[in-house]
This record gives sequence, structure tokens and C-alpha cells, in this order.
Amino acid sequence: MAFFRDKFRAIFQIKETPHKISLAFAFGVFMGISPFLGLHYIGGIGLAWLFRLNKLVAFVGISVNNPWTMVPICSAAALIGAKVLGLKQILPEVDWKNISLMAIVSQFSDLDNCIIMVKQMMPLITAFFVGSFILCIPSAIISYFVMKVVIKRYRKEHDTA
Repeated sequence: MAFFRDKFRAIFQIKETPHKISLAFAFGVFMGISPFLGLHYIGGIGLAWLFRLNKLVAFVGISVNNPWTMVPICSAAALIGAKVLGLKQILPEVDWKNISLMAIVSQFSDLDNCIIMVKQMMPLITAFFVGSFILCIPSAIISYFVMKVVIKRYRKEHDTA
């Protein structure tokens, strides 16, 4: 745990303004919570590169969404999206008695079955996209201000010490 704490503290010592460090972190948080699964790191580091921000700090911000937090974040996004869209049911009915690995694999063996499955999952996908954007925008804004305050306090305490 001390390793991660030391690496996180290293962010505060980067030779850039608190604004630029906080902005890089906020862009990372935005992309980390965004609905673009699989593109979080590419998108976040791309945004940092585009705006000439620190890519390492953006990487740390993106890592807010990690294997331990992904399920709660994605679940909250789908729930929020469903509430906003007024959806009562976002998951299709599942026949739990007859489910098997072969039944699941057979759904992917035929293009028509895949299209049907995607149509059944559209309420979930839509709710997830809407909810993710509702979550990632305020999360990025809040993380910007929190990081800026923390960086300024850290630097003030360690410059006078």
C-alpha cells in the first residue's frame, strides 16, 4: 500500500501548475468513467496529449475505473440512465433453468441470434451510455477541484517544511 501512496504523492511534485495537473487528472477521470469500454486509456492519454497535459497524471485519473470499481461504476451508470430515461426494466428476461454454456455459445453462432440479442440488450446499453455521461461529467469536475486543493495544500506544507 505504501508503494501506491508514494506514487500518488509523486503527482503532487510534478513541475507543473496545480491547474494543469488537476486538469489532466479530471480528463482521466472523465475518460475512465465514460461508456467507451476498452478505449479509456487510449482516449484519456490522447486527450492529455492533445491538450499538452501530463499523461501520467491522466493515466492515474483513468485508473479510477479499475477491476475493483468497474462493477459499481457500471451498475450505477445503468441505474442512473434507466431512471433518467424512465425505463422500468433494462435487462431482458432470462430462462435461468435452461441456461448453459452451450446455450450461450449458440446465441453467437448465428447472425440473426446476435441481432436479436443486441435488440434485447438495447435498453441496458442505452441506459449505460446515458448514465455514464451523467456520472463522468460531474465526477471530472469534482475531481478537478479536489485535486487542485490537495495539490496546493501539499505544496504549501512541503515548501514551508
